Amino acid sequence: MDVSLTVWVLTVVGLSALIAVDFFIGRKPHEVSIKEAGIWTVVWIVLAVFFCVGLYVAEGGEPAGEFAAGYITEKSLSVDNLFVFVLIMAKFAVPTIYQQRVLMVGVLIALVMRAIFIAAGAALISAFSWVFFIFGAFLIWTAWKLVREARAEGQGHEDEAYEENRLLKMVERRFPSTPDYRGTKLLVVENGRRLITPMLVVMLAIGSTDLLFALDSIPAIFGLTDDPYIVFTANAFALMGLRQLYFLIGGLLKRLVHLSYGLSIILGFIGVKLVLHAFHEAGVHVPEISTPVSLGVICAVLVVTTATSLRASRKQAERESQAPRG
Repeated sequence: MDVSLTVWVLTVVGLSALIAVDFFIGRKPHEVSIKEAGIWTVVWIVLAVFFCVGLYVAEGGEPAGEFAAGYITEKSLSVDNLFVFVLIMAKFAVPTIYQQRVLMVGVLIALVMRAIFIAAGAALISAFSWVFFIFGAFLIWTAWKLVREARAEGQGHEDEAYEENRLLKMVERRFPSTPDYRGTKLLVVENGRRLITPMLVVMLAIGSTDLLFALDSIPAIFGLTDDPYIVFTANAFALMGLRQLYFLIGGLLKRLVHLSYGLSIILGFIGVKLVLHAFHEAGVHVPEISTPVSLGVICAVLVVTTATSLRASRKQAERESQAPRG
């Protein structure tokens, strides 16, 4: 898709305006109700649908289909990321009224980092078609790793705990911090000393964690489209509303017990699609997976995964309610 500089500028300006609106909504610290989270989650999804329709009208079905497949995939991966965000919030005991501010800054960091990753990925793909082999192999390996982790968690071999990465450990070791939160302040001066607050540490935790998530999501969407404009907008719209989605489905996350299996199937499928595309680019005659097929597979896997997860959770709840209490 040939996108002019003017369209790029207008898109970035429009997305920046939406980010400003999202920031204004969460400017004053408060507990987000289910109603508020639900309304704004729907708003962001509707905006993504409008953008998809606009692509269809302006460029046709292929770009619109690629955006839809990319958006759904990135949104699904974002939901999986929320599991880790919940653990981070619990680890740092973030007060409820400040959680939306943490998530907002985390989303901004994610957008910037993913824009850099997308630019780098697009440059590599345009220069070296064999990069598709690397992306494909990486996604297949990631899919296998997800299955192994899901099986281990299902057998009770892993406890849900968040471990700080090296960046956070270095920050906490080298910079003195206050023992508690000071509102939404990141830095304070006490007794002539400049101290960081737990708010800054938890924002670094969210941002650095999303850097790891981007390593999976960016190759995944490049497996659905190699158009940088679609990759960028699909990522941006998928991240929009992630803050509200956190509060909306926070209690539902633990019921999506099969989500990791579903995402592993999706990532593995896209990995195979990338490898086939790489062979095709190398001149080998192999079948390629079309965008409609990709979209259908992704949607079908998510529907089945959600249905089986809710069913398994309901049965587990029934067994626990019927178990004798000692």
